Amino acid sequence: MNQRDWVTEELATLDLGDDRLNRRAEVLLSLLGDKPGASIPAACNGWAETKAAYRFFANEDVTTDAVLDSHFQATRERIADAEVVLCIEDTSEIDYTTKTDIEGLGPLNYEARHGFYLHPMIAVTPDRLCHGLLNYQRVIREPGTLGTKPDPTRPIEEKESIRWRNGYEQASLLQGASPETRFVYVADREADFFELLAAAEVADETPKAGFVIRSKHDRTLVDDKTLRATLRRASVLGEVTFDIPAKGNRTARTVIQELRAKRVTLAAPSNLTNATPIEVTAVYAYERNPPKGQDPVSWLLLTSEPVSTTQQASTIVQWYMCRWQIEIFFRILKSGCKIEELQLQHVDRIEVALAFYCIIAWRVLWLTMLGRSCPDMACDAVFDTEEWQAAYTIKYRQRPPDEPPDLNTMIRIVASFGGFLGRKGDGFPGLQSLWIGIQRVRDFAEGIAIQKTIMDSS
Repeated sequence: MNQRDWVTEELATLDLGDDRLNRRAEVLLSLLGDKPGASIPAACNGWAETKAAYRFFANEDVTTDAVLDSHFQATRERIADAEVVLCIEDTSEIDYTTKTDIEGLGPLNYEARHGFYLHPMIAVTPDRLCHGLLNYQRVIREPGTLGTKPDPTRPIEEKESIRWRNGYEQASLLQGASPETRFVYVADREADFFELLAAAEVADETPKAGFVIRSKHDRTLVDDKTLRATLRRASVLGEVTFDIPAKGNRTARTVIQELRAKRVTLAAPSNLTNATPIEVTAVYAYERNPPKGQDPVSWLLLTSEPVSTTQQASTIVQWYMCRWQIEIFFRILKSGCKIEELQLQHVDRIEVALAFYCIIAWRVLWLTMLGRSCPDMACDAVFDTEEWQAAYTIKYRQRPPDEPPDLNTMIRIVASFGGFLGRKGDGFPGLQSLWIGIQRVRDFAEGIAIQKTIMDSS
């Protein structure tokens, strides 16, 4: 899908109440998508385009919801035929502490730092291909509210953590709208709270999404035993093996985990009025024999899904591991799109710009994984003819073939312009090399097009 086509597809149902605004949105998404790491002035073609961009972001008729709703619809269309869709949520702080002139921000982890918290939901299939965003929430804290002692009796609707339950309920709405697809909500330890788990247990006929949530609390069971001790005593179902990258003090290595699973009933917390016990499946994945000096990679996962075999337990672990895609998504937003460097006067304007960058970040993540999932696809499904031909010409110093190469070949060519060496054992190109390569290829294509225009006119 070329640049023009994908922009049109993502904004196909956009309605800002004015066709001129709709067209400007398409122009902006294309410009920012061409140079996602550049500032807004650098991405625009001159001062006139830059002023038009700033006016667009400041227009009260242009909202984050309107821009993203069109992308949400495009995402739902892409996953329409999927058997399983993982609805993955997480939170990331967007830090504007050094931007003292932006209005409408709130404190982050302490009063001297300010910004807001971004909480999107992405749609990922079990092959780790991200098809787009399904939901978007953000939290702006009120100044002066940090450091207050939490009230355990305060209803969930008054807490920041309501965003997690909102996300699960959104996944359940998607389940109701598309019963032929299994929607599974996937989240890390911050989503482990009783009110969210209880939302899946409501005794009515409303369709419910499944869930896989990493356990944070060693909960008490109705038999007065604890969750972790009960799982450690469960019999071993089998093993799962996978590779993990280096992170912090953790080395890159192949992990072998033992798998245990048990259906358990969680006792209701005493501080929740009228709460009743909840029955869930717990899957305990524990790394045997980690390298010396390394902590074992171990997870206790709570899920709605039945687990009685090694394959079922392995599936739950694999679904949880797909959660890493949202961490990559945040990395693209911050390091690639450089959203924390935006120079806009109010948080509302930043959020409109962020809506565009969320779509762009998804596009990069999708492209990164598409080459792994569909390596034999013709590359012109993703790259413009001008782009793949320019990349081929620059790489091999010869005329491009009549038929476009496969996507795997072209992605490796593109990544080579970003530093990917393609040596034996290098594996698939990484995010950074592909990110840089895409931008360079677009510059190549533009340069060749300009040269051709000059030659044709002479």
